[in-house]
Amino acid sequence: MMSPFDAATTDFAREISDSGPIAVEGSRTRWTTGGALDPHARTVRAPTGILEHRPEEMTVRVRTGTTVGDLHDRLAESGQRTALLDRGGTVGGAVAVGENAVCVLGRGLVRNSVLQVRYVSAEGRIITGGGPTVKNVTGFDLPRLMVGALGTLGLMAEVILRTNPIAALSQWVVSTDADPFAARSALYRPSAVLWDGSRTWIELEGHAADVEAERRALDSAGSWEVTSGPPSLPPERWSLPPAELRSIDVHDTGRFIASVGVGTVFASKVKPPEPMSPALRELGRRMKSAFDPAGRLNPGRDPAWR
Repeated sequence: MMSPFDAATTDFAREISDSGPIAVEGSRTRWTTGGALDPHARTVRAPTGILEHRPEEMTVRVRTGTTVGDLHDRLAESGQRTALLDRGGTVGGAVAVGENAVCVLGRGLVRNSVLQVRYVSAEGRIITGGGPTVKNVTGFDLPRLMVGALGTLGLMAEVILRTNPIAALSQWVVSTDADPFAARSALYRPSAVLWDGSRTWIELEGHAADVEAERRALDSAGSWEVTSGPPSLPPERWSLPPAELRSIDVHDTGRFIASVGVGTVFASKVKPPEPMSPALRELGRRMKSAFDPAGRLNPGRDPAWR
């Protein structure tokens, strides 16, 4: 009987098999996220290639071993991009970690951009969850579950991603006297609002007239100058409720860049681990047990401590 899946996915599932600790190795840009991999785990590589891009539907189907850079180069030919952060890694790595780009207000959340996943289960079976359009999807939301799971619930072979258009004009501005929260409120849809405690950077995107209108709206919040881009970001990533950004303590975070309206804080100090509530820890345990009862998928990694 002919397999309903393409040869690359079938070969990937055969290589993973149904026993023994295993992990997918991409470009290793996020290799230590969530903890060190069990040294006894065998590593495999996900298949590569862009399978289908539908610009009119604003979707792309891509194998997860493809680099984000290659994907974005291909999409740029049609004036499109995705929400995935390009740090030199693969599509699968970006989805598994679930880290949003600094311009998340304009590009959207990674978790919301994954429409379908096709992955290999702990039993070596090929599973498909989600669909190419949101309106056709019912039942359990497997794509969102896989985002940020660090490959501990399934090893992804391909995904369908939502794309969005590359803006006609992108402009970064910076201010030393603006209130970042007032500036955010004055704008319709900035792509990024960043703040380091004394300076505010904003990315405006759209047609030239739209960007100019947003620039005028910012005059109520302070004085602004055009700059070449965002500031360099500290390496650590904290997550805080957006309402708590005003009270960031540099003694805790060190140098920081806060993403206003999002709650992400890029900091120079590692965030101390926060104990997970017993109820959430038990929920995670049950989920892992249901998807991977033998604990063979990416052993040593724990999404709770990303």
